[in-house]
Amino acid sequence: MRQASLERQTNETSISVEINLDGTGRYDNETGVGFFDHMLDQLSRHSLIDMKVRTEGDLHIDAHHTVEDTGIALGQAISQVLGDKRGINRYGHCYLPMDETLSRAALDLSNRPFLVWKVNIPSPMLGDMDTELAQEFFQALAQNAGITLHIENLYGTNSHHIVESIFKAVARALRMAIETDARSSSALPSTKGAL
Repeated sequence: MRQASLERQTNETSISVEINLDGTGRYDNETGVGFFDHMLDQLSRHSLIDMKVRTEGDLHIDAHHTVEDTGIALGQAISQVLGDKRGINRYGHCYLPMDETLSRAALDLSNRPFLVWKVNIPSPMLGDMDTELAQEFFQALAQNAGITLHIENLYGTNSHHIVESIFKAVARALRMAIETDARSSSALPSTKGAL
């Protein structure tokens, strides 16, 4: 089983993360930011990555450090579990419809972190979370997991649907990328000899 536990402590946040890449999508996430918990639950459920996250952050300021630092910790845990990435598919993609909204995610577990973000979210807040923090989360996740990550909302009007469809699309793309390649289960998915 590809599992990791990680703790991250700063003056702004205290985070513990447990993941199992070969899970069934079980989740137990508590960050103090309700909408963000809901999005982490979606990320877990649709990637089939078992995930337990506990974040205590400086919410008396705002949710920025809580969301960003959780992305850092999750990214580090994913990177730790994948190691040299031998035997995985490496690439993943998904078009995700949600009612009037359609979003697309494509990613490469390349160890060359980069985020392309083509998303416009109409509302500034969803529950207790600034909607701009969705981008911050994925930036932190991509940087720390070594993911080239392209996210685009093709159309939609409801802010909740836009953000949720993005999290679900990334989850499905990640699920595809981390799967073991049945035809090449011991090979490194690169001609370079390293990722």
